[in-house]
Amino acid sequence: MAKQGAVWVLGTMSGTSLDGVDAALLRTDGHAILEFGPDAYRPYSAAEQSVIRAAFGQWPGDPAVAAAAEVVETAHAELLARFSGAEMIGFHGQTLAHDPVQGRTHQAGNGGLLAQAMNLPVVWDFRSNDVAMGGQGAPLAPFFHFACAKWIKATEPLAILNLGGVGNVTWIDPSLPSPEIPGALLAFDTGPANAPVNDLMQIRLGLSHDEGGALAATGRVDEGLVKAFLTQAYFHKIPPKSLDRNDFQPFFKKTHRLSNADAAATLTAIAAASVAKAAEHFPKPITRLLVAGGGRHNATLMAELSRRMACRVEPIETAGLNGDMLEAQAFAYLAARVAYGLPTSCSSTTGVSAAVGGGQISRP
Repeated sequence: MAKQGAVWVLGTMSGTSLDGVDAALLRTDGHAILEFGPDAYRPYSAAEQSVIRAAFGQWPGDPAVAAAAEVVETAHAELLARFSGAEMIGFHGQTLAHDPVQGRTHQAGNGGLLAQAMNLPVVWDFRSNDVAMGGQGAPLAPFFHFACAKWIKATEPLAILNLGGVGNVTWIDPSLPSPEIPGALLAFDTGPANAPVNDLMQIRLGLSHDEGGALAATGRVDEGLVKAFLTQAYFHKIPPKSLDRNDFQPFFKKTHRLSNADAAATLTAIAAASVAKAAEHFPKPITRLLVAGGGRHNATLMAELSRRMACRVEPIETAGLNGDMLEAQAFAYLAARVAYGLPTSCSSTTGVSAAVGGGQISRP
């Protein structure tokens, strides 16, 4: 365990939507956010996306994993080399498979190699310890979301929604002093977010995503499919709970009969309806939903959220936070907590039996 104090940490995130790698500097003592630093983004090329996509659903030792890990490690090293002033790195890696029921989760990328390349300590493998102790291993950003609520001086319950490949939400009571206290947080995956639309666009049109929700805006939502989607067992489970990006693939075959526009509209509506369904689990109602992640740039998705939610739906920038870098900042914050021996998850965020710290530290 490191001696606790303020530290500049460079956090990274490579999400299941496969757009690229985010990196952001954050100064923290492991409790409070003290200062936000510079950030940067390095997109994956189409070829790199293809290599990583080929490894989705695979576990260590499977055929496509080594190639995917090499892409992930190379992209991170290239991006992190642009920064100076970091004392530590928080490296999430690229999730390829997640199966907490079987007690396993797989993020490609070796933090030890990155520590050598960057000549800095690297905190990584954040999820395995939580899963080994019976937790879902996800979502892991909630402790950081609690710090964000303190940073913006929120006083009433609110929620932060991240729309990446999968959606996850954190309900927060900022009146309590720390995130592991019972009643401070409730966090879980809401359902699919960008991944199904991204896959649709890639398969049918050779595009990486539906820019701004433009295609979905021209389509008609099949509300029957939306309603049917919400009857699946996952939505009746009590949180915390988590998902793999491919968990609903059999259901999404039902959209194959729809036109491109109608399929995009329906998948976008499903993402929003999943969030509205998730809100039924909140301990207390919220008046404000702050949205982070790539999905907030999708005007059609944001409109669907506003239509289906009984509260204000706002991009997180309205609170002075950076929705593109929130998860990279989260893993910077969590890296400091790992280094200082502080918990990174608890029963109300991942379902783990007790507040637990995750991650391993590799030194150069």
